[in-house]
Amino acid sequence: MAFMRLGSKSEAFHREGQTWLCTTGLVSDVTIEVGDMKFHLHKFPLLSRSGLLERLIEESSNDDGSACVLTLDEIPGGGKTFELITKFCYGVKIELTALNVVALRCAADYLDMTDSYGERNLVGTTETFLNEVFSNWTDSIKALQTCEEVTDHAEDLNIISRCVDSLASKACADPSLLGKKKYEDETHLWNGISMLQPNGEDWWFDDASLLILPLFKRLITAIESRGMKHECIAMAVMYYTRKHIPLMNREAIETTTSPSEAEQKTTLEEIVELLPNKKGVNPTKFLLRLLQTAMVLHTSQSSKEDLETRIGNQLDQAALVDLLIPNMGYSETLYDVECVLRMIEQFVSSTEQAGIVPSPSITEGDLVKDGDDLLTPTTLVATLVDGYLAEVAPDVNLKLAKFEAIAAAIPDYARPLDDGVYHAIDVYLKAHAWITDSEREQICRLMNCQKLSLEASTHAAQNERLPLRVIVQVLFFEQLRLRTSISGWFFVSENLDNPELLHQSGGNGVLLKPRGENVREKVCELEKECMNMKEELQKLVRSKRSWKNFTRKLNFKKKSECFNPKDQAKPAI
Repeated sequence: MAFMRLGSKSEAFHREGQTWLCTTGLVSDVTIEVGDMKFHLHKFPLLSRSGLLERLIEESSNDDGSACVLTLDEIPGGGKTFELITKFCYGVKIELTALNVVALRCAADYLDMTDSYGERNLVGTTETFLNEVFSNWTDSIKALQTCEEVTDHAEDLNIISRCVDSLASKACADPSLLGKKKYEDETHLWNGISMLQPNGEDWWFDDASLLILPLFKRLITAIESRGMKHECIAMAVMYYTRKHIPLMNREAIETTTSPSEAEQKTTLEEIVELLPNKKGVNPTKFLLRLLQTAMVLHTSQSSKEDLETRIGNQLDQAALVDLLIPNMGYSETLYDVECVLRMIEQFVSSTEQAGIVPSPSITEGDLVKDGDDLLTPTTLVATLVDGYLAEVAPDVNLKLAKFEAIAAAIPDYARPLDDGVYHAIDVYLKAHAWITDSEREQICRLMNCQKLSLEASTHAAQNERLPLRVIVQVLFFEQLRLRTSISGWFFVSENLDNPELLHQSGGNGVLLKPRGENVREKVCELEKECMNMKEELQKLVRSKRSWKNFTRKLNFKKKSECFNPKDQAKPAI
């Protein structure tokens, strides 16, 4: 840490309680009160250095020659700083450091200690040392921290802005040039979010987090204006949040003092405004955690709406577990479904405005073949919403209208397959067994039976919780699929049915069976199976009693548990 030694005389003062006395042996002729402290001093050393003290002593001098009493309660830095100034005036040894130079510079300006009242006076001396402090990162951070005590005076003297600019330029520089190393966190994770930055760009996070919020905001604004990447800015804000909002932490973080909930509420509202606006740079997991904490702290409505909008715009990056936000309001539901619904609507609105829609030609086979390559943000969110519905569906207090609103918020084109929404409907019907038949038919309209995979269709065909009309629809569309397959086989057989396709094998004179005959056999089997399905479907419409025999004849496999869609990355079951 930089320092500067001033004065040459040995200590000339001693303290008795809250009173400072000079040990020179001369009778004190002026008493200066600073807060609870009293300084019994002499006029001449003060007059030779301070223009303000010269004027005050002249105005307060008594004709009888008694000691005058002055009050300097407004001096920057208080009694501790005035003690150093007194020693400077008497030529006693003092040491300037990054921790006291800002207060001394402000107090020197307040007391008018310019070179007009003595060579190498305190204003010029502290200004020279400040320039040296600003050349070093660590000293600049310490100096900026001390500005909190003398904010107004430091602002008037442009000390804060100069210090912030110095820090901002260093933060944007190559850390290797400053001899800085990458910040090493023991876990590298916070609430499941990686805190590491490439190329050592996070070396300044910890130092910056020591600042009070107003100064931190100014530093971040200055760094951002110098072109630092938004991702790095977001991580710095997240690191600051980690230290100053303990309610955000899943695990206890050691802090010297624990801020009150009111302080955390104010900090959170300021943090929301400080987050970069660029989509995707703020981790969605962090934003969701911030939103949950905002609900606990009852922050302003504007802060919560801002967070919901940010999350909604990048909802495709969210994880299901983070969307399960506990209900903090007066609603009877276990989770805050209203909040999630607003975020879904925001996502759909933003994607439609951007013109982002998935290909309508995606099929079950495509999903199996290409996997994630065909998944757009919209289809990812559709899968996420279906998973969310399956999680909240067991809540007996979840109203049918709210379930329908969430499911219908995702446009039909976003779901290549409706397996996920079918699973959610099945879970809801199981948990709400008391709903009427008309309500069952109503909720089943949320899924398109034509977009169920073979496995989902098989499960639905055996699902006694579904209305008969829906089961018939499922079987009908399966029959259409079968007819389409048969038509394809017919087309192939016509092209392959050629007598010239007879071949001899290896010169042995053995005739090979034409490929067209194999195709015809397969087509006959499919036709026979289709006819059986037709007959059984007609019987089912007349009576549901034939259901078990029908499924047995079609070789449907019963499942002991509810249908459950696979991984979010693959909507197909």
